[in-house]
Amino acid sequence: MARAGPPSLPYDAVVLAGGGARRLGGGDKPGVSVGGLTLIQRVVAAVPDAARLVVVGPARPGLPGAEFVREDPPGGGPVPALRTGLAAASSPWVALLAADLPFLLPGHVAALLDAAGRRPGAVLVDDGGREQWLTGVWRVDVLARALAAYEGRSLYGLLGALDPVRLSLPVSDDGRVPWFDCDTVDDVRDARKRIPHATGER
Repeated sequence: MARAGPPSLPYDAVVLAGGGARRLGGGDKPGVSVGGLTLIQRVVAAVPDAARLVVVGPARPGLPGAEFVREDPPGGGPVPALRTGLAAASSPWVALLAADLPFLLPGHVAALLDAAGRRPGAVLVDDGGREQWLTGVWRVDVLARALAAYEGRSLYGLLGALDPVRLSLPVSDDGRVPWFDCDTVDDVRDARKRIPHATGER
């Protein structure tokens, strides 16, 4: 079960929403509707306690309170996007999230914050033990120092070196997987099967 109750640490949320969605036909992946909400709206709903919500990507409706920023150049990849998003954070901790996680819940984010403790961060791992680098929480000061010294393009290269807690969370009874992301058309179809269908959704 995901942790119930508010998170144990103050945090901001940085949602990366500027990718090209090549495997989804190049469309607006964060804007894809699943169960009557867009993917990014579902991700944002998982961080209701964030002191600040920073979306790295083009401005879009339906996200009240969000601050939209763009990496330079737009579409430059997750590391430049993280640099831009982190610069807007002001809390001691940040939740770093992809914009395509339809089953992420507030309890999952709270569980990551609980697990991090005194470590630099915590990252969700899937059922095969693979780290999901865009589903994690990080100590802002540690992450900022690492970014300042990092010249690579890989999130693994950046975040893996910080030795975060690797957290495994169970799949819910209805089959909703916390780390599931919508990279392909088939992924979107699968997500829609598990979330009540909205009229007109294709």
